[in-house]
Amino acid sequence: MMGDEKPVRRHIRDFHRLRAKIFNMVSVGVIDEPINRFYDIISIIALALNLFAAFAITFDYMEEHYKGLLLTIEAITTFFFAVDYALRLFSSNELYPKLPEGQAAAKYIFSFTGIIDLLSFLPYYLPFFFPAGGAVFRLFRVARILRLFRINSYYDQLNVITEVITSKKQQLMASVFIILILMMGSSLCMYSVEHDAQPEVFQNAFSGIWWSVSTLLTVGYGDIYPITITGKILGIIISFLGVGMVAIPTGIISAGFVEQYQRLKTIGSYAEEENIHFIRVKLSEKDSWCGQKISELGIPKDVIIVAVQRNKETIIPRGDAVLQKGDILVMCAEKVKDVQPIEIKEITIGEGHSWNGVAIKHLDISRQSFIFMIRRRGKAIIPRGNLIIQAGDVVLLYEKHLKNENI
Repeated sequence: MMGDEKPVRRHIRDFHRLRAKIFNMVSVGVIDEPINRFYDIISIIALALNLFAAFAITFDYMEEHYKGLLLTIEAITTFFFAVDYALRLFSSNELYPKLPEGQAAAKYIFSFTGIIDLLSFLPYYLPFFFPAGGAVFRLFRVARILRLFRINSYYDQLNVITEVITSKKQQLMASVFIILILMMGSSLCMYSVEHDAQPEVFQNAFSGIWWSVSTLLTVGYGDIYPITITGKILGIIISFLGVGMVAIPTGIISAGFVEQYQRLKTIGSYAEEENIHFIRVKLSEKDSWCGQKISELGIPKDVIIVAVQRNKETIIPRGDAVLQKGDILVMCAEKVKDVQPIEIKEITIGEGHSWNGVAIKHLDISRQSFIFMIRRRGKAIIPRGNLIIQAGDVVLLYEKHLKNENI
């Protein structure tokens, strides 16, 4: 029986490793292997060609001379989107490792990105089965444009937009709610004063919704407008309110951008200008610094203890201050220049990763690579040689790049 179980376990582990490799390949920005970088390039090219074909075929000249080529490009790229969706669905358990396989697949299918990926190719094939709905299905192909948001993962500056909207979502929702209330109220008021004069235009309370939208959002289309004196005065007032209402979400987003860029500038510029690194260290009962005075620690002269946080109090660090268990030390040091660069990497271990279930001392890594920390379920673990790496661990390691020297 034991002999039969080993091949089964080996096949299961090989399956997990294959799924992990596929997940790394389809994940945007994971370029640790050439095939992952190549897949990212192919994905971007396929999306660009698909959007080019969709726009180009709308021109009479392009349709007349290059219709066959454009349709071929659309067919090939759409098939690539279908394969991409299948691969992402297959590797969804790596995206949600804490969920069972069925629930992980369902969560991806009904997620925003999963729906966009599905709409990228499904409407193209539906007319073959339901010819009558071809026009409606073509409308859903617009969802392919939303795949451009995947490029957002390559650029940190584009992530600022998402962070600003997320941080200000409550204020934005409140402003949108106020606009909706004002829109319905203005529609009802305009119906009350204009119904008798324009019964065919303002037939009921909701007939003025289009007018209120165009007025409050400063579109001003002009196909529906008041003709009575009271209606015109009311329209002027609502127009002024509309300018203010539109300015509220604009101001919220603008303030969010200023705050976000100011925060990034403060963090980045301060580190660049002052060349200082800050760290926080919490003392445990086994640490040798517990019970010692700060003046007796023997720390390097370029390292300074800026503050000591004890419970809810902040203690000014003096030489005779005695450190206790549970103290959080805020330390700073000057950035060291003219040293060999050290590249820190963070690796998340999945079920199919080759390191899963392997002790650190048995890992096949470069002599210039050093594992200095492992995060497991939110806790930091000091790596020991006999420590076995598990699925879900985050391994932090750094690589020292040696200069070309004659040894």
